[in-house]
Amino acid sequence: MNLLIKLKETAISVIPVMIIVLILGIFIVPIEKTLLCGFIVSGFLLTMGLTIFLLGVDLGIQPMGERTGAALTNKKNLFLLLSCAFLIGFIVTAAEPDIQVFASQVKNQFPSISKPIFTISIAIGVGLFITIGLLKTVLNWSLKWTLFIFYVLLFAILFFVSDNFVGIGFDSGGATTGPMTVPFIMALGLGVSSVRATNDNKNSFGLTGVASLGPVIAVLIYSFFVNQNMNLPELSANQVDSVSQVSFFSKIFLPFAQCFFHVLQESLISILPLFVLFIIFQLFLLKMTKRQVIRMTIGFLYSFMGLLLFLVGVNGGFMQTGEVLGKTLGEMVAQSGGIWYVVLIVTGLLLGAIIVCAEPAVWVLSEQVEAVSGGTIKRKVLLVFLSVGTAIAIGLSLWRSILGINLRFILIPGYVIAFVLMIFCPELFTGIAFDSGGVASGPLTSTFVLSFTIGAANGCGKTNDTFGVISLVALMPLIAIQIMGIIFKIKSKKRG
Repeated sequence: MNLLIKLKETAISVIPVMIIVLILGIFIVPIEKTLLCGFIVSGFLLTMGLTIFLLGVDLGIQPMGERTGAALTNKKNLFLLLSCAFLIGFIVTAAEPDIQVFASQVKNQFPSISKPIFTISIAIGVGLFITIGLLKTVLNWSLKWTLFIFYVLLFAILFFVSDNFVGIGFDSGGATTGPMTVPFIMALGLGVSSVRATNDNKNSFGLTGVASLGPVIAVLIYSFFVNQNMNLPELSANQVDSVSQVSFFSKIFLPFAQCFFHVLQESLISILPLFVLFIIFQLFLLKMTKRQVIRMTIGFLYSFMGLLLFLVGVNGGFMQTGEVLGKTLGEMVAQSGGIWYVVLIVTGLLLGAIIVCAEPAVWVLSEQVEAVSGGTIKRKVLLVFLSVGTAIAIGLSLWRSILGINLRFILIPGYVIAFVLMIFCPELFTGIAFDSGGVASGPLTSTFVLSFTIGAANGCGKTNDTFGVISLVALMPLIAIQIMGIIFKIKSKKRG
């Protein structure tokens, strides 16, 4: 049964993360028992939520995206295709839960920023670059040249941006590609690509990578018009401490109850715009059978239920545990240094390697890569390279935040390496690599890993550079997956 297969896959992804945290929390960095019990509950919710969500994507979101892309392309009306693409990108991004959370975090540090304008800027950026990405597919432009031209533009703008906004700008590209946006964008790109007359599959991927550029450029441009005086927030206290007078079990389950209705609202806001678009496209474009409509509606219901469980787990236990664990390790580094510094970095590497495999969008991408490549690109191999890249990214993030290294000194050389590799890498793998950079920085990475890193930085007394983690998580897969592509190319030549 498909559900049991997905349950097994998600459990294999989440359980290793839980084992690492529990070993650290029990034997190395003692953490309050109620927090660890809450972490176990959140792990169960994450596993079930991710399983149900992915089943819903298979039944509803992915088929809708592919059918919409194919139907719009078959209309042979370029203006209609691009207009709908912009509208889809704008609506889905504005409703993305990750964007709402990220905008609030930015607002906390920069009070002069308007959260609605900031969110709209990101949504416009995504909509515009989805349009550019689909235009590239329709006109058969080179993905490599498209990425190169717009990254040159991005770094030209970056030259005039203050250090305060560099991390925010690049983080926005990763925060945009959340659990709702990515499956639909990738499916839309596959749908358009499937109608193309060309026989190769090099245009099947890359749309998410192109779309991720939009919010970065939009936010960097927006930074020119705001006052960038910072309001440095203190690390939030552990929520469990505020309920110290209640029973043991109340301490465990109260955080889940506190976040439930907020997460319910976020999940509804995420699903409803896509479902409304589904109804509109069904009435005027898709004209599917009653059976197909019922199947997709069930898929949307599964996606909603899965996303709700997933986000309750993230907000009810995972995020708090990451914050406390990172802060405690950071304090030990500040007090003793030496071996604790190694423990902190190694923990970051292990968590980075494993936690990326629990991201919903990563599973969607890996399944699509294996399907489009006809099984020649194995999902397990892709996940290994993606895990290695993310592990290095988290290690670099901790190293940078503790030592206070300027983010530009890592981002610029990193992207230079990525573009040099692009010369030798097959275009299909370049598209997969840039898509992977977006999907790796999903809700689990952006909550647990970000909280862990910020906690470590605060524990070490480094409170002035909290952004940039997501940007490095988005960068390293560009290098790792392209190296995989070059290896694949060399092996293919030897077999030929």
